[in-house]
Amino acid sequence: MVVSLQRSICRIGAAVPSLFFILLCTGLASSNANANPDAWRHEWPNTDFSRHSVDFGEILSGGPPKDGIPPLDDPVFVPLTQDTGLSATEPVIGLQINGVARAYPLRVLTWHEIVNDIVGGVPVAITYCPLCNAAIVFRREVDGRLLDFGTTGKLRHSDLIMYDRQTESWWQQFIGEAIVGAMTGKRLDILPARLESYANFAARRPGASVLVPNNPDFRPYGANPYVGYDSSGFPFLYRGEVPKGVTPLQRVVVIGNMAWTLDLLRQRQRIETGDIVITWAPGQNSALDSQRIEQGRDVGNVVVQRQAGGLLVDIPYDVTFAFVFHAFKPDGTILVD
Repeated sequence: MVVSLQRSICRIGAAVPSLFFILLCTGLASSNANANPDAWRHEWPNTDFSRHSVDFGEILSGGPPKDGIPPLDDPVFVPLTQDTGLSATEPVIGLQINGVARAYPLRVLTWHEIVNDIVGGVPVAITYCPLCNAAIVFRREVDGRLLDFGTTGKLRHSDLIMYDRQTESWWQQFIGEAIVGAMTGKRLDILPARLESYANFAARRPGASVLVPNNPDFRPYGANPYVGYDSSGFPFLYRGEVPKGVTPLQRVVVIGNMAWTLDLLRQRQRIETGDIVITWAPGQNSALDSQRIEQGRDVGNVVVQRQAGGLLVDIPYDVTFAFVFHAFKPDGTILVD
């Protein structure tokens, strides 16, 4: 099943030729090979494979090699007032720290997955895993040590495995935890950010800047190499169980060990649980639907905040797929009605 799914993705990607798909599709054989640290050491001589918190058999090759999906280490930004080619409803990760606001469009992150940046004096890693639709921002300091991140080319539960260049430990993107190497067991702090439309971000942060490609010709930015993925029946390169009562690729809003389906939130538009307020409004494209991201179907904007002293304050959350939540939080609860 894994190989047939990968071939399907390769056929989808033929409409968007890129180095990514050359690497992905030539990695068919390796993706199904038995996980074996001895086979990995030639590429990862500095990784301490004696330390790990997961079964190596859960780790698969996604096709690309180490940094075959290249992170952005010297990101380039322009003011919102400059024409970026972004449509109003395109999805961006909106971040503000210490008065500095930046938008990171998924049209760029789809092709790089990680941006190592410093925002308002805080070193951060902006990450996006397309196969999980997981857009998460981390503080890239652990125990006072500054880290910067790259892509391993490997997946676990269909989720991006990152690595830090300082120790070459492997980190699970969805939970921000090191799972292989010297840093095993360490966790990254998750920072509040919004996955929102470009128009929504611009309206609330008019003086902000937006990430643009270092080289606009390096990738077909704006194209979606995963056409139709979020309406497919089963996730790519996933071997685990799927949750009951929801389809695997149904979007859910995740806060800790709780999740609400996007369908439920769309129906209610506002959900309050304790001091947490979750709202939905239309106007954001799916990045995983049509061949062009700006033409993706409307999945809406989600905002998650906590009531504190009469104010609403943003808190970390994620809009991901039900199978992802179930894989990493099997004891969690998904509310469907």
